[in-house]
Amino acid sequence: MSIDDQTARLAALDPIFAECLRVGGPLRRDFSRPSGFIGLLRMVMEQQLSTTVALALWDKLRSRLGDVTPDTILNTDDDTLRACGFSRQKVGYARGLAQAVADGRLDFDAIHRMPDEEAIAALVTLKGIGRWSAEVYLMMAQDRPDIWPVGDLAIQLGVQRLKGWADKPTPAQLLAVAEPWRPHRSLAAKLVWHHYVSLQEQARAAKTTAGKATAGKAKQAPR
Repeated sequence: MSIDDQTARLAALDPIFAECLRVGGPLRRDFSRPSGFIGLLRMVMEQQLSTTVALALWDKLRSRLGDVTPDTILNTDDDTLRACGFSRQKVGYARGLAQAVADGRLDFDAIHRMPDEEAIAALVTLKGIGRWSAEVYLMMAQDRPDIWPVGDLAIQLGVQRLKGWADKPTPAQLLAVAEPWRPHRSLAAKLVWHHYVSLQEQARAAKTTAGKATAGKAKQAPR
């Protein structure tokens, strides 16, 4: 089933997905991440950062290290990693992840073969990898179709707005509302993100336009 067919099926199940498409247009955003060590390391780097900032820091890391591998992370000093945007805590997480791959404790091929919950349980044993990072990795790097990251703030706020709820939903409420969307909950998450980000982009564009209009009027005002 194509993405467009899956989207149409979700829109038939719940009108919030038609609203996502009305606001953001067709879903053409690239949510993919590389699989394996690089993909999971990016999950660590992106924690508590905007996508734009995280991408800029990732590019900086690649320019400093060349190939980003477990060996290059382990052989790079802390100051260099911190200059690339890793906090002191994230330096430890990155080194722990690299060491787990180097000594064979983390086998990405084995993770790929595991069912969703088993894979999440294996990933969260790594320091710095919580359930959110594990779920988003499985969704974006392994393209698993039925991941629903209820701990994601944008998902919480997005569903709250789309459903018209007064309060931010709890994880239990998000699990319940998404039950009919199986087995396409990953796509549902991407559509909610699409809606959330589109609204932010539109708000920024409107603010920029208003600022230019105000500046133009100021220039035209008689002195």
